[in-house]
Amino acid sequence: MIIAIDGPAAAGKGTLARRVAEHFNLAYLDTGLLYRAVGKKVLDAGNDPEDAAAAETVARALNAQDLNADGLRVDAVAQAASKVSAVPGVRAALLDFQRDFAKTPPEGSNGAVLDGRDIGTVVCQEATAKLFITASTEVRANRRFKELHQADSGAIYARVLEDMKERDERDSSRSFAPLVPANDANVIDTSHLSANQVFDQALIFIATKTQKA
Repeated sequence: MIIAIDGPAAAGKGTLARRVAEHFNLAYLDTGLLYRAVGKKVLDAGNDPEDAAAAETVARALNAQDLNADGLRVDAVAQAASKVSAVPGVRAALLDFQRDFAKTPPEGSNGAVLDGRDIGTVVCQEATAKLFITASTEVRANRRFKELHQADSGAIYARVLEDMKERDERDSSRSFAPLVPANDANVIDTSHLSANQVFDQALIFIATKTQKA
């Protein structure tokens, strides 16, 4: 079983992916961490995340240990991740890593759950079930603001909202693997749903796909 979960930042796809993975005993890969790891290494080297050559060089040398680096969740790294993810060479370099994880998950798993931006449209087009998790920009910005505010009381909502709009624009308008729902994905808007409601809707949809398989 391969479950593909895509969607924009702070829509709730990570929370859902972890619950689905636990429910079905599936291995879980947050593919956003791959791009965050690339973005962080580019920043740490003093390079511009929009420097395609520098970003691709880092992506081709990335290994699993890089996903455990400190500081991958800070906002500056998130912005860098969005920029490097727009580089076709970076996405191509990380594609095999993601596909290998989906096809040969860790021993003992019944399959894999991958969440990201292009899992259903590019990485795992053959996925058993595809979900696209979204929410309004304002709701997502408020969620991210609350997360950031816990770590930094100086976080400003207006800035978080603007950064999210810029990131959404980059992710959805890039020419290579843009952020769009797969044609056969079930779209769930989490703006006014609890995590349990989202989980229940996802399970119902996954059941329909596995029954057909």
